[in-house]
Amino acid sequence: MKKIAILGSTGSIGQTALRVVENLGTNFIPVALSAKSNVHLLCKQALKYNPKVISILDPESTPFLKSELKGRRIQILSGQKSLDQIAEMPDVDIIINGIMGSTGFFPTLSALKKGKTVCLANKETLVSYGSIISKELKKTKSKIIPVDSEHSAIFQCINGKNKSLIERIILTSSGGPFRKRENLTKVTVDEALNHPVWKMGRKISIDSATMMNKALEIIEAHFLFGIPADKISVVIHPECIVHSAVEFVDSSVIAQLSTPDMSLPIQYAITYPERVSSITKPLCLPDISHLTFEAADKNRFPALSIAYRSLEKGGTTTAVLNAADEFLVHAFLKGKITLNRITSIVAQVVEKHTVTKDPSIEQVQQAEKWAQKEAQKCI
Repeated sequence: MKKIAILGSTGSIGQTALRVVENLGTNFIPVALSAKSNVHLLCKQALKYNPKVISILDPESTPFLKSELKGRRIQILSGQKSLDQIAEMPDVDIIINGIMGSTGFFPTLSALKKGKTVCLANKETLVSYGSIISKELKKTKSKIIPVDSEHSAIFQCINGKNKSLIERIILTSSGGPFRKRENLTKVTVDEALNHPVWKMGRKISIDSATMMNKALEIIEAHFLFGIPADKISVVIHPECIVHSAVEFVDSSVIAQLSTPDMSLPIQYAITYPERVSSITKPLCLPDISHLTFEAADKNRFPALSIAYRSLEKGGTTTAVLNAADEFLVHAFLKGKITLNRITSIVAQVVEKHTVTKDPSIEQVQQAEKWAQKEAQKCI
């Protein structure tokens, strides 16, 4: 029996993860759940799944939870440190990290230090703190299994093969809601949130609209698989059936295909290396009839160039990119800037940044704060 903690259980990844775990049966049980602010949904989840521990970020929400869960033997934690407490629980085998933002790094690090498996959907862990995580993985027997559909696909394609045999990683992208729209100056928030294929949270939906999501995935792939940036490419694939591919030195290309549904990469991360029946709809190739691919134009999608430039500069630069983007996405959602200005301002901040090579956690945090201040100046 595998005992699972789901960080961010009320978000889209967390809710899907609970459906997956429920379908897997008694071999997998959720023993800990956490939420940022959705106390009512967290309460419903606790009543249904009866975990040992739940966590809410705001301490003021604990009286409500205590009242609603009276009579249940469920420990209620609160605050940022509670995520680390869950990650370090002795009887937790697998951590599913579906938290948004840089705060997701700390429970990931705590779990890795305890030798646990982390099913990672938190991009910032690797984008901002990639070098620190890489060092920790070398010290322990713990492992990270990616949950993002693209990185899960790459993980499955590589599946134990020697890295020296990899010629190129091919990340696929839908192109977002504005793949064929020329002028992005008058894009509304509702338009940007309306992704043509995936149903995601607000932050990742905006990142998809600017292609910054794919930029972050380039950086993530670099740290996750130890592959140089010049061996990572992006192609536009509107159908979202091929989730990514790997080209090997003999020119063979292995790709992972499935219907676009996050339940599959989540389940594969949980059950790895085993495969079992899933709730994902089977893929019928005749029904698809055709798959299309387009080159990713870096002039049209400047976020991609920013990713490569950040990896070229190295050190704290990737954390700066991420922090500036996070700040500017919220500014767009509040109507303070137009969509197209997100990438232009991020590029300015990245170029202005003075790099700290091989940074500590504190130096990454300082770089993040600096990036947000610089982005604010540009608004």
